[in-house]
Amino acid sequence: MPENDTAVRIPLFKPYIRKEAADAVAEVLQSGWLSLGPRTLAFEEAFAQYTGARYCIGTNSCTSALHLALHILDLTTGKEVITTPITYVSTNMVILYERLKPVFADIEPDTGNLNPKSVRKKITEQTGAILLVHYGGYPCDLDRFYALSEEMQIPIIEDCSHGCGASYKGVKLGSQSTLQTFSFQAAKNLPMGDGGALTLNSRSDYDRLITLRRLGVRQESFQKIRYKSLRWLYDVSEVGYKYHMNDIEAAIGLVQLKYLEEDNAVRERIAGRYRRSLSGIPGIHFLNHARDRRSSHHLFCILAEERDRLAEKLRSEGVEVNVHFRRNDLYPIFEASDLPNAERFWRQVLSLPMHVMLKDEEITMICDTIRAGW
Repeated sequence: MPENDTAVRIPLFKPYIRKEAADAVAEVLQSGWLSLGPRTLAFEEAFAQYTGARYCIGTNSCTSALHLALHILDLTTGKEVITTPITYVSTNMVILYERLKPVFADIEPDTGNLNPKSVRKKITEQTGAILLVHYGGYPCDLDRFYALSEEMQIPIIEDCSHGCGASYKGVKLGSQSTLQTFSFQAAKNLPMGDGGALTLNSRSDYDRLITLRRLGVRQESFQKIRYKSLRWLYDVSEVGYKYHMNDIEAAIGLVQLKYLEEDNAVRERIAGRYRRSLSGIPGIHFLNHARDRRSSHHLFCILAEERDRLAEKLRSEGVEVNVHFRRNDLYPIFEASDLPNAERFWRQVLSLPMHVMLKDEEITMICDTIRAGW
C-alpha cells in the first residue's frame, strides 16, 4: 500500500452493510440479550437451510470453526493432516493447536486449489485427515477428493472461508457429508464484522459441537433455561472453548444472507468484466474455472509475470492490491516442502479489487492501468 493511506482510491475490499442490518443490530442492543441467543439460533437455521446442510454451528470466527472441526476427529498427537500451502495461516495454525503435523501437498497451477494427485502421494499410515481450501471461492475437485477419502478412509474438512455461496455441480458448498467451515469476517462475501460457521450432517457431531463451542457446558437451549430458578445446574463433560457466535453478528448475518445471491451475482459480473478487459495482455494469465462449478468470486486473481512491478504500478495509481497468499510452509513454524507449483503460483498471483461496491469506471481505470504496461 502507499505510505499515505489517503492515496488509496480503490480499495481491495469494501464491506457493504445494509441499513436493514444496522436496524437489526439496534434491536439486539435494545433487547438486553447480546451474546449467544435467539438471533444466533435463527441464523444457524437460516444458514443451514441456505447451504443444504442438516446442521449449522455459529462460531466467533472461521478459525474457531476449523479448530472445532479438527478437534472432533479425535486424532492422536503427531498424526498428519494433508493441507494446502496457499491459504491464510489460520487454516494450518489449527493443525498445530491440536498437536498434529501439517503435511503440505502441491496445488493445481491454474486454480490455486490442492492437487488430488499430490495429495495421494502424501498419504501415509500416519495420515489422519485432509484439509481442503476452496481458493478464492472456486471449489476444489470434490468428486476426486471424496473418492480418495472413501478409498483410503481418511476424513475431509473443507475450509469454505472464501466459498460462501459457491457450488460444485449444482450443489452448494456446505452440504457435503463431512465438515465445512465458513468465514463472515468483514471482507468476506457474507460480511458480519466477524464470525464463522461449521456445517455438517451428523447429529452426534452436532450435539458434541454445540457443547464444545461453549466451554464444554452441557445445558439446555437458552429458551428452556432462561427463566428456570436452577439454571446454574449444568454439567461440563469435556474441555471446551469460548467459540460461540453472538446475537449482534447474527442479526447482521440474517439480513445479509437474504442478499448473498444478489451480491455474488454482482461479483460474477465484475469478474467477467475483468476477464474481458484484460484478455490478451502479454504477461497476464487467468485462473481456470471449469463450467461444472460456480465460484463465489471472493477474490479476483491474475497470474502476472513480473508481478511485483505490476503491484507497485497499481499502488502508485491508488489501486490497492494484495497477494493471497505466501506459501505457508515457508513460515518458520512449519516444515518447508518441495512444491514447485505452489512456488510459481505465489510468486505470480495478484489479487485485484473485488467487492460489490466496485464501480464500472473503477474497473475500467484498473484495467487501463494494467493495459498501459508495467
